[in-house]
Amino acid sequence: MYEFAIIWDWLAFAVRWLHVITAVAWIGSSFYFIALDLGLRKVPNLPVGAHGEEWQVHGGGFYHIQKYLVAPEEMPDHLTWFKWESYSTWLSGAALLMIVYWVGGELYLIDQNKAELALWQGIAISALSLTVGWLVYDRLCKSGLAEHPIGLMLLLFVLLVIMGWGYNQVFTGRAMMLHLGAFTATIMTANVFFIIMPNQRIVVKDLQEGRTPDPKYGKIAKLRSTHNNYLTLPVLFLMLSNHYPLAFATEYNWIIAALVFLMGVTIRHFFNSMHARQGTPYWTWAVTAILFICVMWLSTAPLMQSDYDEEEARALTPAEQVYASADGFEDVTDIVLGRCSMCHAREPGYDGIRRAPKDILLETPTEVAAAARQIYLQSGVSEAMPPANVSWMEPDERAVIIRWYREAQKG
Repeated sequence: MYEFAIIWDWLAFAVRWLHVITAVAWIGSSFYFIALDLGLRKVPNLPVGAHGEEWQVHGGGFYHIQKYLVAPEEMPDHLTWFKWESYSTWLSGAALLMIVYWVGGELYLIDQNKAELALWQGIAISALSLTVGWLVYDRLCKSGLAEHPIGLMLLLFVLLVIMGWGYNQVFTGRAMMLHLGAFTATIMTANVFFIIMPNQRIVVKDLQEGRTPDPKYGKIAKLRSTHNNYLTLPVLFLMLSNHYPLAFATEYNWIIAALVFLMGVTIRHFFNSMHARQGTPYWTWAVTAILFICVMWLSTAPLMQSDYDEEEARALTPAEQVYASADGFEDVTDIVLGRCSMCHAREPGYDGIRRAPKDILLETPTEVAAAARQIYLQSGVSEAMPPANVSWMEPDERAVIIRWYREAQKG
């Protein structure tokens, strides 16, 4: 039923909106507590067990905050837990991953030019990689490397680079970036769910039962929290990367992702040092600028698809065949080639366009059939494409697209 495409698109929008809202809440609280923790002052007459305090002003009021390195002597009557922001962000992100990259996997997930995989195989790789990746990371953190945090961070960086390269061997560039972000976000949320929160519950239980909490639990949680701190900015970049083909649709996209992780470290180091009152290392901005210039340079590499041979176009999938065999397909193909392909091409001919928007190519009948739902939504029931109608798509042409798609749905 053709109405399903509209309902599904609105569902995807709602889940994306939820994901953004929860991510803002999670990242906002994370940034706040990192800055608060680093800015604590050790002053005379602190309560027993208190590590430091901070006075803050906001919204017309003053706030007096004290931190206990392990725990207070007695359990407070009211305790606010910060966990649902993280859980909600991951759950909504996982739902969005399934909606966009699993259900829409034939267009967005699998690159048949890299690996000839069935959709179920791509989905299996997607799901298993997130699970196995967390298990590997968790094992590293529980090894002797925990006593060498810098070495552990370097090893984590290597793991992320390997994952980016691996994803790029089977997935589209867009899916590679998104999955690397999901992989990183899974580590961050799993740190909260499996490590930080259980350790805090142990401390709370010790207090309730009159025992002195063991400081090792706070130390373990601190290590994972530090990792989350340095991973936050790269995750934001990776989650937004699907809007920028210059980031994901290039030959060296996995190297670009690796450099983004390094930029996240340099930027966070600056703010962490500033909040801890250990100076303002402006050299980090110079390093960040150099890394960003390297990213821009790498993005000029030609698309891997530039060697495409139309005679070697892949066969249509059963789902695509439905659209290719529907009445009006030839007319729709002519419309798309005339109105859309100047931008959605391997070598765009429209001034100012260096990469096909969202890496969606519309140069062959196969590609038109593969993007049927997007064409229907963007150029049929709405006038989102072409943007500002720069190629003068006529109302009757949009009507042809609508009739063709709905006719295919009836079949």
